[in-house]
Amino acid sequence: MIGDSGSVFGRVTARLRIDEETPEGGTSWRRSVAVGVPAIVAIGAMTAAMAQGALAASFAVSGTNFQVSSGKLTSNGLGSYVGTDKDIKGDGHSVALLHIGDATLSDICQAARIKTPLGDVVFKLTAGGQAGPVTAKSLIIDAEDLNGDAEFGTVEIGRDASTLDKVAGAKGDPGAFGLQAGQVTVSNVKSNAWAATGGDFKLKGLNLSVKLGGQGCF
Repeated sequence: MIGDSGSVFGRVTARLRIDEETPEGGTSWRRSVAVGVPAIVAIGAMTAAMAQGALAASFAVSGTNFQVSSGKLTSNGLGSYVGTDKDIKGDGHSVALLHIGDATLSDICQAARIKTPLGDVVFKLTAGGQAGPVTAKSLIIDAEDLNGDAEFGTVEIGRDASTLDKVAGAKGDPGAFGLQAGQVTVSNVKSNAWAATGGDFKLKGLNLSVKLGGQGCF
């Protein structure tokens, strides 16, 4: 997520994870998932504070994360660096900021497991599939981990995060570790994330459900 590597095209199995201690007042995915999944469809770009690495998301995230999955994601570029999301209490959560250019997804699923007086409720949003692809401009995922089978065009790993130029706005702090790639295809995408935003997000075949004891995305 080595300086200018020239032309590189390969197939890899992506295994990305940002490990951290669960902050006081927070909860890991193993116990529950974010109430804030509607942020997935928020419109707009990250604030200047995010670009400076001070605050990854342009809003306070909920105290837990949520699941995101897709059968296939394609993009004209990828830029990534490490940042920090903050919740309303000021607790920080380490994330990999995944800036994805004009993204197309064959389908998408987001799921949040929420504790209620009646028991665990799964807030689930799905789109795409037979209804047609999901598209988004300047999609940004604040990911705790990422799993999938990926194909990259030219890839640069270890580039200074402040010099990333494959995706507009994908810049971190000077001296920070960065990764970027050209054309990107990732199959069997599975991620636990704290936030996601996208401009001009188009969700064909949108379905939203709230079910007691429901199933997550994976």
